[in-house]
This record gives sequence, structure tokens and C-alpha cells, in this order.
Amino acid sequence: MRIGVLCSRVRVEEKLLFNAFAERGVDVVRLDERELAIQPTSFIPNVDILLERSVSTNAGLIAAQLFEAVGTTVINNYHTASICADKIRTSLVLAQHGVPQPITEIAFSEESALQAIERIGYPVVLKPPVGSWGRLLARINDRDAAEAIIEHKLTLGSYQHHVFYIQEYITKPQRDIRAFVIGTEVICAIYRQSSHWITNTARGGQAANCPVTDELAHICQQAALAVSNQQGGILAIDILEDEHRGYLVCEVNHTMEFRNSIDTTGVNIPMRIVQYVLEVAQGVAAR
Repeated sequence: MRIGVLCSRVRVEEKLLFNAFAERGVDVVRLDERELAIQPTSFIPNVDILLERSVSTNAGLIAAQLFEAVGTTVINNYHTASICADKIRTSLVLAQHGVPQPITEIAFSEESALQAIERIGYPVVLKPPVGSWGRLLARINDRDAAEAIIEHKLTLGSYQHHVFYIQEYITKPQRDIRAFVIGTEVICAIYRQSSHWITNTARGGQAANCPVTDELAHICQQAALAVSNQQGGILAIDILEDEHRGYLVCEVNHTMEFRNSIDTTGVNIPMRIVQYVLEVAQGVAAR
């Protein structure tokens, strides 16, 4: 089976993955989506398995569709990636599968957004439906802030910012949890610790090892199966700890970064990803 890795920019994570493939004696094809020009009616891919690692969510989603249309197995597949890339779709499938998550409302106008915010109660977190790395999040503490931020989004934001994704603010213990799921197994987890309310490591949060308890593994497996049509994949689950309700799923990520989690957890995450890709390839070859 010919294995490809789709990536325009080779980050630390992709270098680690290429090295892990080399350690396993596997030659992989690097595909840069910026160099691709695909004619849907006559596309013949040069790979059988594609590990999608694009830094561009949109490019990754489109490439997944084009490769899958001609029989290439994409990891993570379009179904999973398209759900993870859209916070609204993620909330929907988590709700459909009974996975605990923060109270969330989606609104379509300034008036309905203000009503939703006050129904949930201050503070709330306003997020763009599409985005990563903790960018463009706003914690709204009162009515004045809500009116100002909503007006800015309506006036200056793209059409994506004209749909309001509103979540209750969870008073977390200066940390959240990121758990890594490969296939359906939770292989490790980290605490992301920060005195700031946004704890993403991309925003300065510090990583520390988080023990994977049965309770944590269960909710992460639930979330991974929910977004992947019960198949699993290569996913990172972001978990908030609520004093009364316990673990709540905040987001599910389909092209996660992991450079800060290898030494922290002692788990060789890139090798585990490569092992999973090779297992998928063996399954495809056996069909």
C-alpha cells in the first residue's frame, strides 16, 4: 500500500511523523496541497492511504473529498474532519450521542444572541463556529461587553461570525485536559495549565501529565466515536472539569499538534499514529 502525508508546511509534528515512518522502514509520499491541481473526472492518485495533516482546515477538507471520491482511504476521513472542523456540528453529534458538554446555544441575530447569553447567564464564552488555537474567543462578563462584541462581529467579521456560538463559562481549576485518541484508545492526556482563562498551549498554557482514569477514558471514547461514525480515528479531545458535573467535552480536534505532549506523557505519539496508519493500510489491503 502506498502511503501519503498531506501537508503544506512541515511542522515539528510532521517531521516526527516522517521520522517514525522511516523507523518502521516505510517510504511515504509527501503531498503539498499547494502543488495539487485535481480534475475530478480523471484524477488518479499516487497513494492508497492519505494521512491528512494540512494546516489549512479548508484545504484539508477539500482534499479529503477529492481523494476519497476515487477510492483513497483518508485519515481522518472527510466525515470525521468536517464535524470536528465545525463547532456547531460537533455540538450536535455530541448531543445526539449523549456526550456531556457545556450548555451551548446558537443564535442568528444580535437580539437572539443577547437573549441566549442572558438565558445562559454571565459570564459566557463567544466563539467563532470555525477556528482553532484559541483564537477569537471572548469571555463576556456583562451586557455592555455582549453588545459591543456582537456589534463588532456583525460589522467587521466574515459571514461565519454572523452566527453566534455561545457557551456557558466553566469555572475550571486553571487548567483543562487534552486527551489523545488513536483508533478508539485513549493513549495519554495532558493538563494545559494557565492563569489565563484560555489554556491552549498555543496561547502559553503549560503542559503537565494527566493520568488517564477510567472516567476520563470513557468520555473521550464516547466523543471520538460520536464524531467518527463509531469508527474512531486520530483525535484530540479537549475536556473541561466542572465542579458539579465532572468532565465536559469542549472540542474535538482532527489534526492536532502534539509536540508538547510526548516528553510530558512519556508516550511516543507519532509512532502510535504511524502504527495506526499501518494497521488501517493492512485492513485496506486485506479487503
